[in-house]
Amino acid sequence: MDYSNVTIETERLLLVPVSQEHIPHIFEEFKLPITQYMNYSSAGSVEELTERQKKWDFELKQGTKLSLTVFLKEGNEFLGRFAIENTLEKNPEMGGWLKQSAHGNGYGKEAALGLKNWADKNLTYENLIWPCAKVNLASRKLAESLGGTVQKEFIRKTESGNTWEAVEYWIPSS
Repeated sequence: MDYSNVTIETERLLLVPVSQEHIPHIFEEFKLPITQYMNYSSAGSVEELTERQKKWDFELKQGTKLSLTVFLKEGNEFLGRFAIENTLEKNPEMGGWLKQSAHGNGYGKEAALGLKNWADKNLTYENLIWPCAKVNLASRKLAESLGGTVQKEFIRKTESGNTWEAVEYWIPSS
């Protein structure tokens, strides 16, 4: 299934497939402290991020990953990114991030709920896996608000070599 035309609309947000035109926004915002507890580090250049975007585009067209950019509907302000990886698996992984200035407005919960509702209608899965740092209380509360429960604790090693204590939430299909 090709996900390159998927759009998710919530009360305040619009989630659209990541595209080349979003790269400058992502490059500007996806850096410390946002990346502190992320699997992926920030790109060293716009060109590096453009290469990542080509992979995301391929995954969208193959239907193996739904990579979305989050915007405010009013004013079209860029807020961040959310995704579901391994969409063909029985337990796909979901996650996301918002730029620092967007924190504390409920946008993360709204985006995650919109994405989960889409998954419930369009994917066959048992649980959405939501891994996050044990100390990242906002991310943990978000997973819990979607019905997630901790199923596993482990040490996460990122591509940049950082390690941190992590928890894995399982959010059941509705």
